Amino acid sequence: MTQKLVVIGAGMASGRALEHLFEADPEAYEVTLFNGEPRGNYNRLMLSPVLSGEKTYEEIVTHDDDWYAGNKVRTRFGEHVTRIDRARRTVLTKTGETEYDKLLIATGSMPFMPPLPGKDLEGVMPYRDLDDVNRMLDVATLPGARAVVIGGGLLGLEAAAGLRLRGMEVVVLHVMGHLMERQLDPSAGYLLRKDLERRGIKIHCEAQTKVILGNNRVEAVALEDGTIYPADIVVIAVGIRPETRVAKDAGIEIARGIVVDDAMRTSDPHILSIGECVEHAGIVYGLVAPLYDQAKVVARTLLGEEACFVPVELATKLKVTGCDLFSAGDFAEGPDREEIVFRDVARGVYKRLVLKDDVIIGAVMYGDTADGAWFLGKIKAREDISACRDTLIFGPAYAGGAAPDPMAAIAALPDDAEICGCNGVCKGRIVSAITGGGLTTLDEVRASTRASTSCGQCTGLVEQVLAVTLGDSFVMPAAKPMCKCTDLTHEDLRRLIKAKELKSMPAVWQELGWKTSCGCHSCRPALNFYLLADWPDDYVDDAQSRFINERVHANIQKDGTFSVVPRMWGGVTTPGELRAIADAAEKYNVPMVKVTGGQRLDLLGVKKEDLPAMWADLNAAGLVSGHAYTKGLRTVKTCVGTDFCRFGTQDSTGFGIRLEKRLWGSWTPHKVKLAVSGCPRNCAEATCKDVGVVCTDAGYNIGVGGAAGLDLKATEPLTTAKTEDEAMEITVAFIQLFRENARYLDRPYRWIEKVGLDWVKERVVDDLEGRAALVARFDHSQTIYQTDPWAERARGGESHEFVPLADLTLRAAE
Repeated sequence: MTQKLVVIGAGMASGRALEHLFEADPEAYEVTLFNGEPRGNYNRLMLSPVLSGEKTYEEIVTHDDDWYAGNKVRTRFGEHVTRIDRARRTVLTKTGETEYDKLLIATGSMPFMPPLPGKDLEGVMPYRDLDDVNRMLDVATLPGARAVVIGGGLLGLEAAAGLRLRGMEVVVLHVMGHLMERQLDPSAGYLLRKDLERRGIKIHCEAQTKVILGNNRVEAVALEDGTIYPADIVVIAVGIRPETRVAKDAGIEIARGIVVDDAMRTSDPHILSIGECVEHAGIVYGLVAPLYDQAKVVARTLLGEEACFVPVELATKLKVTGCDLFSAGDFAEGPDREEIVFRDVARGVYKRLVLKDDVIIGAVMYGDTADGAWFLGKIKAREDISACRDTLIFGPAYAGGAAPDPMAAIAALPDDAEICGCNGVCKGRIVSAITGGGLTTLDEVRASTRASTSCGQCTGLVEQVLAVTLGDSFVMPAAKPMCKCTDLTHEDLRRLIKAKELKSMPAVWQELGWKTSCGCHSCRPALNFYLLADWPDDYVDDAQSRFINERVHANIQKDGTFSVVPRMWGGVTTPGELRAIADAAEKYNVPMVKVTGGQRLDLLGVKKEDLPAMWADLNAAGLVSGHAYTKGLRTVKTCVGTDFCRFGTQDSTGFGIRLEKRLWGSWTPHKVKLAVSGCPRNCAEATCKDVGVVCTDAGYNIGVGGAAGLDLKATEPLTTAKTEDEAMEITVAFIQLFRENARYLDRPYRWIEKVGLDWVKERVVDDLEGRAALVARFDHSQTIYQTDPWAERARGGESHEFVPLADLTLRAAE
């Protein structure tokens, strides 16, 4: 006879338990699922990417309405269980009661809110669920919004990074001496702090919060030392506590959490519990990997099978893009412990292994975490490492000092090495699934093993296991569609626009079967660029398919004002231009004039309605737009070269000015920055630009594909030109090749990674006729697009863009 199972809580732990239950015996129970949130199971690990804008809520849903319906689950979302009647085996809500034969409590955890004065003000919130994220996003959209995050642990830092990516000014307050002190030692904490501060997040450690200030709504946070941080929202992420109230009221045994045995049974044999609300052997777990192990045990217990929850060693990773962090085991200092430390200051890499009796008991890695799974496997196995101690820190692929080969490292991992920590999936299981099931894609491996289905941090490792296992038969996964409006990739779209001679957006939408009537915010800017680059004679730029900065030809700032950057050819200016800039700054009450990294002057804080008049004044002095806002040429940075410098070998300043005057105004897939250094001393920093020229006595060394932002990358040598004219031709041809072939929003280094530098050299260096054709197409495009947008707007073009909304409303009323 089918029994009745009631589940309280639709989180990740109970969702995984139901999956195991239905896979083993879909008819064993009639399931009723209660959840306090008005929605079903979603991947809470992915709330941080939702907050930052990297994912949508729909992308992190793990069980949708169809899944619940297909498994005959009665869902009671948005309905709280108020009481458990153990004698009658019923749960009660405001709408009635529901009987059970077995009850699974999966109420999770609740955020700990310290008893700070002001914690109940509007705008003070925890960070636990989708509703919290939505509340943050409501404030993050306001110009100049400021956030204070109390707590420098995993959740607090992920919240801070997400809010910063949304444009907020963010301060993190942490009571301890370094961030994530439970997972990191001070050295790794220092590197993490530097990374976050580079992203514009202010970190205040050893911060004792005194009071949250405000009347009805939060206004600031005051510390014990007198420091005050203004705030529009305060996110409290100082820890979680098991949510045990409904179990405690029912008389179930409670310690820190709901006490369970190895089979996940509570003190009532008819009631089981799972997840962050439970305590097993004195331990409460807050990471997803042990909770998924608990889910397997719960499913087997519900089916009357023997099962035992055995905790495993856990590893920690941070879900902040660009912060590579890994820690596992016990890394505290002690008299009976040794440590091996590797530091690479230039690369920001730090690795530390803690040993006891020739066994690794802890590992901390920052900046390069590729070998994390290998070290975690050795920690779990308690393997004697004395034989390889001298090379241990370099990982599994070390061989005579050679650079590690990622594929060799994966091949060297034993079968019991854990690949997916969240779901406890080892390398051997993945390999068996691939070979036994004929799997060939990442999605197939995910469906079969669940590896990489939770936080996603191990996706690259899973793909590498797939590649090593399949060998030559491995096929790189197809690129994802450019957006939900089409099944085409960016590359397919570019090819079809040319092949079918599609010269307008409606033509693309109609001929290529767009799923929406007129595209979306994601595909329209890309499509606008592709049409503009491929059909300069036929296509008219669509301003409404551009971002705000490109529509108004100025950079919007966090307070809603704008930044104006006049172009200074090669970083060179004149007294007259400087006077014009100073006059404009005074006339329009510019609060800051700043020298930029690209050798220009930036007028910051300009009101939108003042832009056309300021541009007119600057135009009158001969200044044009510096395009500091555009997907196009930004700057050509130069040193003084042979004119003044005793080390200069060529006229770097003059060549830089020639390049800038040739290239300005051209639209490109992403911003492009150039530099020309007059000698190998490289004062213009040419070796980290999209295109960099270093002058020597023999000519001009041209490098491409550098980067100095979130990714730091030196240029790769393209060729050496003997004359300035040849260097000019090669640079122009490279830019045009980039324009015609790159994916929208790919910087040159990303594009080169995809097509290969040899392919670029063949077309720009080796094929002289092809190079000339590229230059001709670029120059033709410039006859159309090399115009100063400031001058046109100063004459009244698109004047509606620069009128305050209130004025437009009044005019309409009149």
